[in-house]
Amino acid sequence: MLSIPVAFGLAASIIATSFLSGLFGMAGGMVLMGLLLLLMPVPAAMVLHGITQVASNGARAWLWRTHIVWRVFAGYFVGAVAALGIFAMIQFVPSKAVVLIFIGLAPLTALAMPSGMMLNLLKPTHAAACGLICTVLQLIAGVSGPIFDAFFVRSGMDRKAQVSTKAVAQTFGHFVKLIYFGGIVVSDESYVAPEVMVIAVVTAIVGTWLSRRILEGMSDHGFKVWSQRIIVTISAVYLGQGFYLAVIG
Repeated sequence: MLSIPVAFGLAASIIATSFLSGLFGMAGGMVLMGLLLLLMPVPAAMVLHGITQVASNGARAWLWRTHIVWRVFAGYFVGAVAALGIFAMIQFVPSKAVVLIFIGLAPLTALAMPSGMMLNLLKPTHAAACGLICTVLQLIAGVSGPIFDAFFVRSGMDRKAQVSTKAVAQTFGHFVKLIYFGGIVVSDESYVAPEVMVIAVVTAIVGTWLSRRILEGMSDHGFKVWSQRIIVTISAVYLGQGFYLAVIG
């Protein structure tokens, strides 16, 4: 059973990070992954993060369902399933240092990516490639939002189409992560308490719901500017933590 302070802290963290994701379609998951790694082993953190993000992204996808670009999700689905098949064969589990370094590197790589390497997600093959790349990142770092966001740049979608389409794709991506690491947690006899799962689902939905009005009032320019500022800051923090853990072993 969770103590009251721990339960309150977990609930507040998930509400805040789901609120952040509700505004920008990313970032919140990065912050939450880092917090969970402080509390538990990588497989258990991946499972709880997956449960939270399925709830958060699923709620966001439902809120903005009329703006979803379904042909993009169809391609993403194909690539994600292919990535799951690859990881199911190799059974790779990253260390905490590797997870943190990949969380930090992913958004910086996305920002530095040449325009010629950008995918146009409105093309089926590009959407499938995105699904493959982002799901591999999901299974190594737990998150893939920044790379996914970079691939939206040339699609011409407005902020609502971006947030909604990323939400439905990320819901599936985190579900894939949940399936993969759920099997590892069971085999390793790790444990995620039922009350923790309930807190994660309920507070993720609350945080997502709270973000809706602010997103509606935000301009596309403000959306892009604040997305980059937040992501760069988070990346710097996680890179520092990851390399520190790698050095001290």
